[in-house]
Amino acid sequence: MKPHSSVISEVTNTTQDPFYFILTGIPGFEASHIWISIPFCCLYTISIVGNATILTVIRTEPSFHQPMYLFLSMLALTDLGLILTTLPTVMQLLWFNIREISFEACFAQFFFLHGFSFMESSVLLAMSFDRYVAICRPLHYASILTNEVIGRIGFAIICRCVLAVLPSLFLLKRLPFCCSHLLSHSYCLHQDMIHLVCADIRVNSWYGFALVLLIIVMDPLLIVLSYTLILKNILGTATWTERLHALNNCLCHILAVLVLYVPMVGVSMTHRFAKNASPLVHVIMSNVYLLAPPVMNPIIYSAKTKQIRQGIIHLFSPKNMHSR
Repeated sequence: MKPHSSVISEVTNTTQDPFYFILTGIPGFEASHIWISIPFCCLYTISIVGNATILTVIRTEPSFHQPMYLFLSMLALTDLGLILTTLPTVMQLLWFNIREISFEACFAQFFFLHGFSFMESSVLLAMSFDRYVAICRPLHYASILTNEVIGRIGFAIICRCVLAVLPSLFLLKRLPFCCSHLLSHSYCLHQDMIHLVCADIRVNSWYGFALVLLIIVMDPLLIVLSYTLILKNILGTATWTERLHALNNCLCHILAVLVLYVPMVGVSMTHRFAKNASPLVHVIMSNVYLLAPPVMNPIIYSAKTKQIRQGIIHLFSPKNMHSR
């Protein structure tokens, strides 16, 4: 196996063509990519099958056409979008060692990857509002979260994420790139691509900082605020049994929030304070951040939500499959 430094030098010398970026697999384990592809393939399969099953259950069962499950379907769609965005480049690199990606394809992946990441955060914020209304305003739940309101929330989430990502895409695309187009991941991330620019990136940096404040910081704070109000409400009025029931209804959402934001904070801390760490550390942290929510969310909601679990059992029951 060639040393990693020689691989980098070879790639640097072969990327003079300005129409391509070069992707990187698992640093130091290039010879084992076929074996590494097995767990990746399993995780992608679990995510796609799990989220598609949840979407099918919610679509086919009329009893699930309620705000909580409609928001869950938004989360499953977002997870599917996120996982399908990275799947082509990751698997073609691990299986066939195809490392080149055109500029246009890389920017398209950049747009969808960050767009779906922001959408995941936005949907979890909307779900926290759903939990707040369900617990603190139960008598007005149906009148507040109508299908029309949920549709508007979904449209607002899409607009928010598109308008957040597009400026950073155009700001980056206008800049010249250096001779080396070697990326440090097997997909196109903004924080990775920006390091290859040979120009002043202050505008990009300030916009990225504003984006972090508006989405990555504000969303978790609003989620914490909603749960603070929920706790204040149930601790002030409910019995212990009602408190446990209310908290149990929020458990899936709390776990989904942790699955998204804990790896997100880990990636941010690694990029900020561990710049000299092994490239392998950055690759592992980024893969955990991108794969954990799409893989874990369907498992969490299937295991902890009785109605979803029963819907899945009914969907795959022999009688139901025969009738279809």
